[in-house]
Amino acid sequence: MSNDPTPENPVREPDRRASPPPAAEAPAGSSDSPLVTVVIPVFNEAAIVERSTRELTDQLDHKGWDYELLLSENGSRDATPLIVDELARELPRVRALHCGEPNYGRALKSGILAARGTYVICEEIDLCDVDFHQRALRLLERGDAEMVVGSKVVRGSRDERPLMRRVATRSYNGLLRLALKFKGTDTHGLKAFHRERLLAVARACVTERDVFASELVIRAGIMNRAVVEIPIELHEKRRPSVNLYRRVPKVLRNLGTLFVEVRIKNRNREG
Repeated sequence: MSNDPTPENPVREPDRRASPPPAAEAPAGSSDSPLVTVVIPVFNEAAIVERSTRELTDQLDHKGWDYELLLSENGSRDATPLIVDELARELPRVRALHCGEPNYGRALKSGILAARGTYVICEEIDLCDVDFHQRALRLLERGDAEMVVGSKVVRGSRDERPLMRRVATRSYNGLLRLALKFKGTDTHGLKAFHRERLLAVARACVTERDVFASELVIRAGIMNRAVVEIPIELHEKRRPSVNLYRRVPKVLRNLGTLFVEVRIKNRNREG
């Protein structure tokens, strides 16, 4: 079997860890066209959003990266909106986006469409994995991939989340393989990609909420973008802000929408 990166055969990189918006007006000290945009959806994260943002910007500043950080707040009921606005006023490389309802997918898509960087990294506020950023960016800059997915399942990964969350991930990925013929190992979580090559993919996505992240990866394969998986180590900083079981009905509805788009409408177009 070929090892070339194709939608049907995403490449899995060995665990090598060598170190080395429509945009508003750019804040002072930032670039109009940074190398990297980091997009982080945030919902009810008042407990950790300030600390995590400051830690991440400190790390990226220390590495000398030309970047912007988009905090895409969506429908929070705690102090998160006020905190992200204050961070955007104080930190020149941080911008705040707001979505009026709790909707992870819409917040993520809004951040992707607002990004100004050559490369976009989709992050999680409870992860902020700069090691993934570095490894993914090397692959993108070398032209080895157009999208890099951080897999919690692929060989070499280490997932230290509670057992039920690990089981949920494997069950969800199994459902994607069964219903949508997905050939990779993971879709949700850390991703990085070349913005110009993935903008059309993001715009073509029809689902929202948690399933948008999966559709982005699956549709990238359908649209013949080179998708590469690399292993990650997962250490969460807090329990999920949304109850796992409460997410299931909306996830299933969005998966139904995605099934119609991918398996039925695509087949009709090809026929």
